[in-house]
Amino acid sequence: MIKGYTLEICTGCLEDVITASSFPETDRIELNCALSEGGLTPSLATLRMAREITQIPILCMVRPRGAGFHYTAKEKELMRKDAELFLSEGADGIVFGSLQENRIDEAFTEQMVQLIHSYGKTAVFHKAFDETEDFSEAMETLIGLGCDRILTSGGQPDCFAGRKIIRELIEKAAGRIEILPGGGITEQNIRQILQASGTRQFHMSAKALRKDISPYYAVDAFTIQCILDTF
Repeated sequence: MIKGYTLEICTGCLEDVITASSFPETDRIELNCALSEGGLTPSLATLRMAREITQIPILCMVRPRGAGFHYTAKEKELMRKDAELFLSEGADGIVFGSLQENRIDEAFTEQMVQLIHSYGKTAVFHKAFDETEDFSEAMETLIGLGCDRILTSGGQPDCFAGRKIIRELIEKAAGRIEILPGGGITEQNIRQILQASGTRQFHMSAKALRKDISPYYAVDAFTIQCILDTF
């Protein structure tokens, strides 16, 4: 059993929410679609049905497309509108990120944080953070803008590779903002990541391939039990 840690499960569809909420160890759910694209904005109907299924806090991803994090004015307008709809429908927070020249997009981030906080909810800056030029500068910017949490793998392909950088960020943050490790956390490396980074919370999708009855493949089956059983 995982004791003393906050577990956030990244979900890609309603079935994932059902699976994740069936485990008492799950503390938070991040709701997405298209995990194969790194997680995109889910539908409003998905949030509504997820909210009916579970009382576990649900944070909605607001990311209108795959690829990078430099958005047009229209894309930002869409992100704000999606965020407001989710918040008005019971989302416990919004996960988002936007960059300008590989630095935090301060004006847009401030707008998003103010919107999210106007509902009394949590503002999370996602792994766009890992694309910034200077992590310390980016973190201080987000702290100044009032962001609540940063999702990061320490700028590395996964949290194991970035575990020392994650520890440095946690130490520099000194409780002013939460640092949430996420990316590549597995049964094989989770203990080392938790110990080396000093984190008290972590984010994982624990996804596996599941054969659909059609000729296509869906990436939305969970295998988290094997990891939870290691504690």
